[in-house]
Amino acid sequence: MSRYEEDISVTSMLAPRLTYFVTVARHEHVTRAAQELGIPQSTLSRAVVRLEEDLGVTLFARKGRSVALTTAGRSFLASAERALAEIARAAASVQDDADPTTGKVAFGFLHTLGPETVPGLIRAFRADHPRVRFALVQNYGEAMLDRLRAGELDLCLTSPVPDAPDLAARRLDEQRLRLVVPEDHRLASRKRIRLAEAAEETFVTLEPGYGLRRITDDLCAEAGFTPRVAFEGEEAETLRGLVAAGFGVALLPPPAFPRPGVVELTVTAPRAVREIGVAWLDGHPDTPPVAEFKRFLLSRRGRLIPEG
Repeated sequence: MSRYEEDISVTSMLAPRLTYFVTVARHEHVTRAAQELGIPQSTLSRAVVRLEEDLGVTLFARKGRSVALTTAGRSFLASAERALAEIARAAASVQDDADPTTGKVAFGFLHTLGPETVPGLIRAFRADHPRVRFALVQNYGEAMLDRLRAGELDLCLTSPVPDAPDLAARRLDEQRLRLVVPEDHRLASRKRIRLAEAAEETFVTLEPGYGLRRITDDLCAEAGFTPRVAFEGEEAETLRGLVAAGFGVALLPPPAFPRPGVVELTVTAPRAVREIGVAWLDGHPDTPPVAEFKRFLLSRRGRLIPEG
């Protein structure tokens, strides 16, 4: 038997009897403890004796129906009270998180949705649910899906919309991508461009594993070339800054605020967009606040992303 299995075995043996033990210890009287617990005295007595037998330790010195803790019993009482208090705190925590009015939503989102989209969503949701709490996680798509699978997130906004057997996902909106070039670039006077015209350019991109990187590679392949990558980063606005510095060009969603030093060109071919969707772990029940926020997100289909 592994150490983990041993721990589970001991816990399953002790846990149901801790409340009985602590109640008897506090009253130092079996009859009064049984009355408080609402169980027959004989049932309580047998449970305490069985606990002592399983532990191999005498916890009480008995004098009729009165009992007194032994040294071992007093030591065990302190630990048992801490364990029961921790269980009570855990129960209160999960109940608080599931409360329809004041519960918690663990919500993940892409870095590029942080400056404007997510704050706007939360502000709009809280207009009708002012006391719901959020635990927010900002990360790239694959990392958030991993956290969904680990039970650390309830919902996440991601791109591309995942297609996996263990996840449920719904497309909410799409966002046009632009070719961002330095303001003194040969293409800077243009308004529109076919992506194939940038085939000889050097690109700055997000790292592999980011959804936007996958979309960039796919769009360039559709345009007939593999991008020459000078830098792989973790954040879109860093890429914009490097474009402004003349380090390369980039395919990016519109910025939350205009960035000096760059020009953003509409890509006419291929169709340069990224889909934004909400994902959750399939088959897992939602708490009331999570279910309400999910309904809210789904109601925003087609108007999730501010025009930019």
